[in-house]
Amino acid sequence: AELLRSLGFKYAQFEIHVQDLEALAETGASQCQMRFSSNAGHAMQPLNKIASSGETARVMLALKTVLAEADATPILVFDEVDANVGGEVGRAVGAELLRLSAKHQVFCVTHLPQVAAQATAHVLVRKEMQQTQTVVSMQALEDDPEARKQELARMLGDRHSASARAHAEVLLAESTVASSQ
Repeated sequence: AELLRSLGFKYAQFEIHVQDLEALAETGASQCQMRFSSNAGHAMQPLNKIASSGETARVMLALKTVLAEADATPILVFDEVDANVGGEVGRAVGAELLRLSAKHQVFCVTHLPQVAAQATAHVLVRKEMQQTQTVVSMQALEDDPEARKQELARMLGDRHSASARAHAEVLLAESTVASSQ
């Protein structure tokens, strides 16, 4: 529950309900259901029925975090775990990913600058149409501070905007301080 609160769910409740089946099935002898409530005063309901994509992504991050501490999973992959979140919650998601990276290799696909700024390695992935074919290219940014700042400014909305570049600098400075603590 504490981890869920740090990811923006002030009053979250979560449980996994396990029910024994009458007979052995293809998937085993029991059935599990994740139940969740993100708001005070609301009854827990099946996660897959009530949670938004952003809520589901953050609950999955919390579950993977707890499970990663209990096993020796060396690599964790998160594909847009920050979907439909932003601002302070995005920063909290990035901080949790950074914390996980102390003990695991973490790969994260993100469109959120608050998350990308906290990464120790930052790779820009581009898809471009060249004649009749889509070509994917990758560029490491962590060794080029100016390119990284420009990419974060682009993610913030405008790589040419002085305020977006200044905000990118702040995000990078804050992530450097956080990762050194």
